[in-house]
Amino acid sequence: MAAQRGELRLVMADAQGHIYDDPRLLMVCRRGWQWGLPRTDEIIPLPEESECFFLPGRQALGLDPETGHLAAPEGEAQLAVAAFAAPAYTLSAHPAYEAAKDAPLLPLFAYGAVGFANGRFYMCARRVDKEPRQEFRHIPKSSIEQGAREVLAACPCNRLVRHIVNNCVGRYDCPAARNFVLGRYEAPLPTSRSCNARCLGCISAQDSDSPLRVTPQCRLDFTPEPEEIVDVMRFHARRERRPIYSFGQGCEGDPLMNADLLVASVARFRASGGSGTVNCNTNASRPEAVAALADAGLTSLRVSLNSARDALYARYHRPCGYDLDNVRASIRAARQRHVWVSLNLLYFPGITDTEPELEALARLVGENGVSMIQWRNLNIDPEWYLRHMDAGDGGGRLADEPAMGLRSFMKRLKKLCPWLVYGYFNPYLGEHADIAAPLPGQWRMPLPSTLAR
Repeated sequence: MAAQRGELRLVMADAQGHIYDDPRLLMVCRRGWQWGLPRTDEIIPLPEESECFFLPGRQALGLDPETGHLAAPEGEAQLAVAAFAAPAYTLSAHPAYEAAKDAPLLPLFAYGAVGFANGRFYMCARRVDKEPRQEFRHIPKSSIEQGAREVLAACPCNRLVRHIVNNCVGRYDCPAARNFVLGRYEAPLPTSRSCNARCLGCISAQDSDSPLRVTPQCRLDFTPEPEEIVDVMRFHARRERRPIYSFGQGCEGDPLMNADLLVASVARFRASGGSGTVNCNTNASRPEAVAALADAGLTSLRVSLNSARDALYARYHRPCGYDLDNVRASIRAARQRHVWVSLNLLYFPGITDTEPELEALARLVGENGVSMIQWRNLNIDPEWYLRHMDAGDGGGRLADEPAMGLRSFMKRLKKLCPWLVYGYFNPYLGEHADIAAPLPGQWRMPLPSTLAR
């Protein structure tokens, strides 16, 4: 039975982590600075392989339907609860809570609004990719362990293989690494130890003065040789019929910092008859490196960004020696060389889904030839992010931008850029992508009336 927004109850937790639903209060969610009941079109049953956790130092808040006011639950269970969505789902709202002055900074996860009705949990999210690429509930752990042993036995001297198996699978249960040892989908190719951005939500390294004491992953501590990279690609190609090989993983910096290594590896792989989709996940700061990689045989480029607006981009990514204009130039360089370009859009409810962001994103997509949006959740403490994004705006200008919601935002962006493909994962494209996106300079923003709802 589907839940209606007036049926969803507030959920909260006690200090021991036991989760309860409140019989009196309704679930409330938050989009940026706006609070309210969840929208009917965003309520879904909590997906399998999602997780719920309580938020320390944060008072759960719900709506009292009798008074129409926000209220705290009664009893010992007072802590707010959030849901971390399984891969392929994009959350559309954060939980509502009041943080204490001494509340600790939340770790780098995505915090989805969650409620309870009809004997089950629901959350505010949308499935954006039907592919079950990172679903493991039907795969025994023993199969992953056996695959890891087989990969190590087949490539005993390859440092990159040992890193993927021992670090990414063994320490972090990385979905991409688990798929690699299972011989399916996308092979991760971490290569770079450094980065030229200092992203607030970097999951592998933080500045020494960062308030974040722990990152979800540790960064690669060596630089592989071209032979090691190509061996991984060839090994994966023998086991997967539709292979994807991806530079730029969570356990490294930005791969374009090592552009010569990437170019040499891809060129060698292609020269030996290597087939499949070669992808690079990157901040796209170096147009000349993108051009060289495309000429060597790159198929797709995935560009990470939190916003298509220069100021918001700079506040989150904190680039060193480049800016969003360099990113736009990289996208154009890739599209002009017939490379499929995706945006790894770090979606944040209440900031991404606004009118100014819609126009800026449509221009970035249309004017530069982007083919796909991958709707990813921004893993960060919501209030910490909001404070950084509104810095210097003098009076909270961003707070005056109403949120339209994920579903409406996706629909309206597609109307402006009808060739766009939506998803969550890097697609298999063969060696050469079939691209419908316009070439740079061929698209014009539709008339203002088209931007209306």
